Amino acid sequence: MQKQPSEIQQLKLELGGGDLKLKKAGLRKIIDAMTRGKDVSSLFTDIVKNSMTTDMELKKLIYLYILNYAKSHPDLAILAINTLRKDARDKVNPFLRALAVRTMGCIRVPQITEYLLEPLKYALKDEDSYVRKTAVICIGKLYDATPELMEDQGFLQILQSMLGDGNVFVVSNALATLTYISQAKGENLVVLDPPMVQKLLTALGDCQEWGQIYVLDALALYTPAAAAEVENVLERITPCFSHSNSGVVLSCIRVTMKYLDYLHQPELVRSYCKKMGAPLITLLGAEHEVQFVVLNCINLILQKRAMVLEKETKIFYCNFNDPIYVKREKLDILVRLASADNIQAILHELKDYTNEVDVEFVKKSTIITKASTASAAAPSNSKRPPRSACRCSGSASSPRSPTCSARPSSSCATSSASTPTSTRASSRTSARPSTRSKTRTPRAP
Repeated sequence: MQKQPSEIQQLKLELGGGDLKLKKAGLRKIIDAMTRGKDVSSLFTDIVKNSMTTDMELKKLIYLYILNYAKSHPDLAILAINTLRKDARDKVNPFLRALAVRTMGCIRVPQITEYLLEPLKYALKDEDSYVRKTAVICIGKLYDATPELMEDQGFLQILQSMLGDGNVFVVSNALATLTYISQAKGENLVVLDPPMVQKLLTALGDCQEWGQIYVLDALALYTPAAAAEVENVLERITPCFSHSNSGVVLSCIRVTMKYLDYLHQPELVRSYCKKMGAPLITLLGAEHEVQFVVLNCINLILQKRAMVLEKETKIFYCNFNDPIYVKREKLDILVRLASADNIQAILHELKDYTNEVDVEFVKKSTIITKASTASAAAPSNSKRPPRSACRCSGSASSPRSPTCSARPSSSCATSSASTPTSTRASSRTSARPSTRSKTRTPRAP
């Protein structure tokens, strides 16, 4: 009886045959086994032999297999270097060139990186924008593996020059890579000047939403030179307030908050503050996790510019279905928005929070209520004139003492009229006998 070939041998037969459909079916089986944790590294040589194919679907499956075993078997991954270098210089298919560059960036093996630098430089100058934007992202990935080598080869300078590329997707990817490397290196590599700012503003409208976030974050790091430049930037980024992506809206608000410091026209500042209020209120209607992030941002904004939401206290009232972390943020914001005009409404709302289930939230609301009540009562007590201002402590209906040398004033009359009976009685008791009148009007019971 003839012995049946094993699964590995069967796959080798499919890969070594001349039928393209069998090769694709065999590679799909290998990828499936690989994702389920089976070791199929013994087929590496057989798979690399098929990498010279011109079929894009088969090529993608082969590169996916190579990526999976490149880190664990770097000695085997070297076998695929020549294929990657050749595909990166293909003169016919730009998608094949981009696929090879993307695969090179995902390998991230220090022993192999030096062989990939030359085709990467070639890809950065490619005539196709899709290849260039893929190569820009590849720089950031290879920087993780060998940062010193990438700096020595001048890739950071090349990356900064890519900010002036004519394609907006290349520019946004270059900004994303520079931002990532800046965070890893601990210094700002995004150096902008007025002409570059104008290019970024032009690219802002055509970028995808995540590209817009990187452009706005780069503008937030730039310090404008003149007030006219500030007004120009603020006018160009204003449409981002109505974007559907919350990240774009918050990045736009971040830029606006910084640039308002360079404006010296109060009316213009107030106008932009009002424009920031509407998108923030809209974001509070999102899911609770997004609400929490937005509330944190609002809390920071109100510390600097309270006029943004100074009349919008009701939207920060806690709902019964709000999570506790959202309620606490809303409580802090209510305290920041408290003023003489809305203190009574806020106190009434805070008193309702004392019936909440969460003990910490109840304690916090109770403390804030007591403090707010005390601060609300403080102005009326502060209007009371000092005792040395007027020795006359009679009531509003009693005549002033003939021996009182103090000159009556409107503040004294107002204070005596609004002072409670018990307070006036105690002040009469503590007054000096020598300055008291011998004829006193009896106090009403």
